Amino acid sequence: MFTLSQLESFIAVAETLHYGRAAERLSMTQPPLSRRIQLLERELGVHLFDRSGRSVRLTAAGQAFLGDARRILGLTEQAALSVRRTLAGEIGTVALGFTASAAHSVLDGIVGAIHAELPGVGLVLRERVSGAQLEELRSGELDLALVRPPVPGTGIAYRSLHRESLLLATPADHPLAAPDRAPHVRDLDGEPFVMYSPAEARYFYEVLVGVFRQVEIVPHYVHYLSQVHTILALVRAGLGLALVPRAAETLKLDGVVLRPLAGVEGEPVELVAAWRADDDNPALHAVRDLVTGLADREAL
Repeated sequence: MFTLSQLESFIAVAETLHYGRAAERLSMTQPPLSRRIQLLERELGVHLFDRSGRSVRLTAAGQAFLGDARRILGLTEQAALSVRRTLAGEIGTVALGFTASAAHSVLDGIVGAIHAELPGVGLVLRERVSGAQLEELRSGELDLALVRPPVPGTGIAYRSLHRESLLLATPADHPLAAPDRAPHVRDLDGEPFVMYSPAEARYFYEVLVGVFRQVEIVPHYVHYLSQVHTILALVRAGLGLALVPRAAETLKLDGVVLRPLAGVEGEPVELVAAWRADDDNPALHAVRDLVTGLADREAL
């Protein structure tokens, strides 16, 4: 079977039609170049060049072989480049999980940055609650998960990406929606309240229970739900008040007013990125470093 060096030598002679110039292009002397061509012709069983006169010309077989030789050499160069890009994390596939609320806050910035800075990386996007994401992360179905803390178990690495405050969601005609009112978390004491499900949205449930316990109030829970947009729909229907992450402002639901709420310290809603500590997918490493870099620059 012919070698890549033989193909490279054949192409150089075919393009220059001069052994001396072809040898100079390849940074070699003419005798070994001639030897390569002879071995290639012997392997193929044809003459590639007509050397009968003072000039060098391609034979019909040589002309036919030139296109294939260029394609073969091009494929090998592309294969080598693909391997290098794969090892550098520039190409590959990453399965990225996210919660519904993350879709309203950081997902667009993350996906946009990946497409802009790592265009060779394909994303498989999967919306899941945090618990399901962590299960799929451990099984290998996900490479990177955007989840709510805590992240239990061994073998999973993670870091905080984003924090945000809570907003009070009220029907547009509720007294607490009035612009001259500055609502306080204590105003929720005994009020009808649409609460997060302790089973399907446990993180938000525990965050809100902690807030209420701190100020010693007890809202009247009328419904337990898991998705922010569904909670806001019940608020709009006048069934109760709710607390939602600030990212809910992007939903712009008519008939619902979102107000800052006094009495809630800091930004209690946290989102973390989690991945398998032993995952050797270079594309994951590139995406993870990009995402955590965005968090470091507070670009999320």
